[in-house]
Amino acid sequence: MSTSLSQTALEANKVKADNQASREKMMSTISRRRFNQCLAAGAGLVLSQTLSSRIKAEETIRPNIVFLLADDMRWDTLGCMGNPVIQTPHLDRLAAEGQVFDQCRVTTSICCSSRASILSGQYVCRHGIDDFAKTFTPEAFAQCYPALLRNHGYYTGFVGKYGVGTELPEKAFDFWRGFGGQGNYENFDEAGTFRHLNRITAEDSLAFLENCPKDRPFCLNVSFKAPHCQDGDARQFIHEEEYNDLYADLIMPVPASNTVSYEDRFPEFFRDNNEARRRWKLRFATPEMQQESIRKYYRLITGLDRVAGEIRDKVDALGFGENTLFIFTSDNGFFLGDSGLAGKWYGYEASIRVPLIIYDPRSSRKEQDVRHYIPVLNIDIAPTILELANIPIPDTMQGKSLVSRMQGEKSMWRSDFFYEHNFHHPGIPKSEGVVSREYKYLRYHEQNPLYEELFDLNADPDEVINLAGKEEYEPLLKRMRNRFDELKEECCR
Repeated sequence: MSTSLSQTALEANKVKADNQASREKMMSTISRRRFNQCLAAGAGLVLSQTLSSRIKAEETIRPNIVFLLADDMRWDTLGCMGNPVIQTPHLDRLAAEGQVFDQCRVTTSICCSSRASILSGQYVCRHGIDDFAKTFTPEAFAQCYPALLRNHGYYTGFVGKYGVGTELPEKAFDFWRGFGGQGNYENFDEAGTFRHLNRITAEDSLAFLENCPKDRPFCLNVSFKAPHCQDGDARQFIHEEEYNDLYADLIMPVPASNTVSYEDRFPEFFRDNNEARRRWKLRFATPEMQQESIRKYYRLITGLDRVAGEIRDKVDALGFGENTLFIFTSDNGFFLGDSGLAGKWYGYEASIRVPLIIYDPRSSRKEQDVRHYIPVLNIDIAPTILELANIPIPDTMQGKSLVSRMQGEKSMWRSDFFYEHNFHHPGIPKSEGVVSREYKYLRYHEQNPLYEELFDLNADPDEVINLAGKEEYEPLLKRMRNRFDELKEECCR
């Protein structure tokens, strides 16, 4: 994997990780009865000719939904994704009792665009949210999954960072505790008491659960700022003080590509005035800085994990547990010094690959603790949520529902996808490309001449050997160019 953990860190932390796993062994899985949906679903099919009977069937079998969205959390920062250091017991439990999509990626790696894609199920070139100032039109938001859920009887709530445009959709939700912009980790209430944003996120989420009606299904959207850095603050990653000593005595794992020289890896135009390099100097410029930045980043994730656990505990305490599914993912990945980079934006694995966990308590045992290796995307989340809620998926959505895969079907699936990043910033070269199971083709299309990259992901998972320009790979390069043209036309028309 391009962002695999360093062998040195693995060996240094093996004993500690084993001990930690033993200390934090989760309580045995609570007993669950399978939700009795078959009879209701059958009745719904028989009576589906009338609107009233369809609504009745929906209300009988529709689950509650808790959607947890991290910010800038790369795929390999969970215990269930193979990280031997990080402490994420609550998300790991969801993974063990649910399903993990190991090969999940985003179609655009920047917060505003990816969040819009998650809401709408569309590529950026379709929904048009390609910068922080653009907002969904009312007509466009009406086709996003929260609006569709609400229109079909769901009680909807939003907590945390909205991140799409300058106009907040407060009236589009029954319960709103969201905020615009980046938000701040450090806050004070009216009495002057300090409150970390992770705590506020937890309290607001629990308030939604405590006050939601008992006669309607609900959808709670929890949008964390964590583990995003605090832009403009020298401390960068501001975690809760109680985690000050967490990971302090451990050697933190660094990306495998950490040994690759920035100057050797990237062309001159990329190295000139690059925002990712500027931020690297703030966080990872020395081995000591890199170790401390990764510790702080991990601490924020552990804090997020605790909030996820508190939400699930409250769901169980209120009696919703047997019919409430959880979805966890991130809006994009994050460079932790990979090849001399910080931030995200580019089409490399550390930037575009994210975790995705779906836990459905109604699932049979054979549908639990399952790992999928098909390429799935952030645009698949919205149609998945709608199908799980028994709501028709609108034609505007370009993603594919994952429900059939969750149920064990082996239908045809995508083998590649279109990547785009056309956010305008003088320090972020625009790029587009195609990502398949075996190869990745990226092009920096503002350059003259066009600059292309081609990677063999099996032979070169760290994406450091550019095959474009090598004579023996010219036929492959032409095929990838043709596929790029096809996918761009398909996705952006």
